[in-house]
Amino acid sequence: MGQIGPPAFLMLSLPSPGSQGHQSREAHPDDRRRYGPAAFVISGPLHSHQTLESPVTATLDPQLKNEPTIQPVPPSVARPLAVRPAGPPALLIEDVSKRFVVGRNKKPVTAISHVSMRLERGDIHGVLGANGSGKSTLIRLICGLLTLDEGRVEVFGHDIVRDEMAVKRLINRVSVDAAFFKKLSPMENLLFAARLYGLDGRTAKREAIAILARLGISEKRLGRPVEQMSRGMQQKVAIARALLTSPTLLLLDEPTTGLDPRSKLDVQSFIEELRATHDATIVLTTHDLAEAERLCGWITILNDAKVVAEDTPDGLKALIGGAPGREATLEDVFMRYTGRSLDDDVEDDAETD
Repeated sequence: MGQIGPPAFLMLSLPSPGSQGHQSREAHPDDRRRYGPAAFVISGPLHSHQTLESPVTATLDPQLKNEPTIQPVPPSVARPLAVRPAGPPALLIEDVSKRFVVGRNKKPVTAISHVSMRLERGDIHGVLGANGSGKSTLIRLICGLLTLDEGRVEVFGHDIVRDEMAVKRLINRVSVDAAFFKKLSPMENLLFAARLYGLDGRTAKREAIAILARLGISEKRLGRPVEQMSRGMQQKVAIARALLTSPTLLLLDEPTTGLDPRSKLDVQSFIEELRATHDATIVLTTHDLAEAERLCGWITILNDAKVVAEDTPDGLKALIGGAPGREATLEDVFMRYTGRSLDDDVEDDAETD
């Protein structure tokens, strides 16, 4: 896939989380009071001599070239310094909370409570949780569709409140229920989105055809109204629309929901290619635990609006251990920290529909 517009990043390879010497533990409510809003269940020895000088800052906004200020944190609650490149994190979520007023004289509902996360450039970070745990609310807060009640969010050093337009140029989002002009064709929808981002029409059309073909939508289907397409096909168009702008931070809120197994594998492969070829940073919410294990180097689990565990997939499984004669799975982890099975979530979805 070719580059659209000015280059926003360079390709680079960083060591993945979960390297040797990695240790994990469960989240404890006292951690935030003792150490501040750092990540809860991550670890590994900090080595002051291990510092990565990433070439990525060479082509970014001058603001992104500033050296990061890393507060000293005990090794048990911080990611190893060796995996942190120079410059600010791709995404910094610090002590974020969001409440909704549901009626007069009723107590506000807390959707997100003091959540903190840190993503480095090139990460694919999964967010898991039962229905109503706050996953989609968190995505909407990051992209500015909801306002923060407490805390702050930064994208490559840009505050989402103070630097709103700069942030919007860096991110894009795919939701489980994508919105389109249903009477228009997929190509017309994509070209409209491209114009909003100031992209050249001819280049955008060429890129749109290439992306949609990679996702399994042939050129002959691009002239039909979107309303005549299946939900799965519409979801592919939504993914193509997000990728068309070459975002450096891509927010995927259950992107493969409603796709058949072949289409789901196509999308998962394309996400891996996007990270490899464009060095994109990706936040992925999903109920597909196999998808999370395949794509995500780091996973945060939410329950009742709070972070209850955070680690690599293998680290999470090591936290709970397996039954005699059987290794732990991510579904075991999900059950341990949310108290729900995947079948419970499916039934909730059916009742909501």
